[in-house]
Amino acid sequence: MKPDDADVRPATPVEAADVRGMHAATGAAWDEAAERYEGWLEEAIELIRGGGSNLFPEEVELLGDLHACRRAIHLQCAGGRDTLSLWRLGADEVVGVDLSPRMIDLAQRLTAATGAPAQWIVSDVLDTPHSLDASADLVYTGRGSLLWLQDLDGWAVVVARLLVPGGRLVLFEGHPFEWLVDADEDGRWTLTDYDYFAGPEASRGWSSGFIDHLSIPDGEQHWKFSRAWTVGEVVTAVASAGLRVERLVEYPRDWWSGHGDIAPEESGRLPLSFGLVATRP
Repeated sequence: MKPDDADVRPATPVEAADVRGMHAATGAAWDEAAERYEGWLEEAIELIRGGGSNLFPEEVELLGDLHACRRAIHLQCAGGRDTLSLWRLGADEVVGVDLSPRMIDLAQRLTAATGAPAQWIVSDVLDTPHSLDASADLVYTGRGSLLWLQDLDGWAVVVARLLVPGGRLVLFEGHPFEWLVDADEDGRWTLTDYDYFAGPEASRGWSSGFIDHLSIPDGEQHWKFSRAWTVGEVVTAVASAGLRVERLVEYPRDWWSGHGDIAPEESGRLPLSFGLVATRP
């Protein structure tokens, strides 16, 4: 999900020490990227109106039957298409939380067009309102969300406080290993120069496989901050927040179509995504 040709650099020590500053900058960059999501609005309306879901089969299997789910909260919900997919899978009510006002506006437009029982909140995930505490049978997140967080322990605490006793966290996320590999000229896997333990990095511009070019030139866009949290860090954060990890599954699913240049015989060999299910005791 890194930019193809734009600026990429390690976060400075001053930047790395300011979690909310990095989140705010990333939110501004996502406001710019919402331009691309706005182009998908009509497609999203048609999908949700038709009773469809935007979720992968792996996610649907992890989620299971949602018809007993009274409220599902989707953290880092972007434009709401995945959030409303939870409703279409059976949840009575959905709540989306995202730090980009433009993304939330897009989600509200999607709701108005589909009549979905949804509410939308503009917030840094770390500041998710306490009015939602102990109200969710399901907290769902992923699809490239964790890499934009700079406080994984704080995120896990938020997840735990949102869940009712017996409630579930379902996470489907890009595998951090995928940052380490790319295709060579023959379409075979080769190592990149990424450091698995590098911590936060800043970038401007977007990968052509993810957002592609915006109307704002790459060099004029806001800096955004990402990091590849290791699987060990994710599981430890969830467990440390008092949740009980029930499942951890790795998949070859190329969840954002970022490795389309891999030869067919090479696909399926490496973990590109993973799923985690945890419950609040």
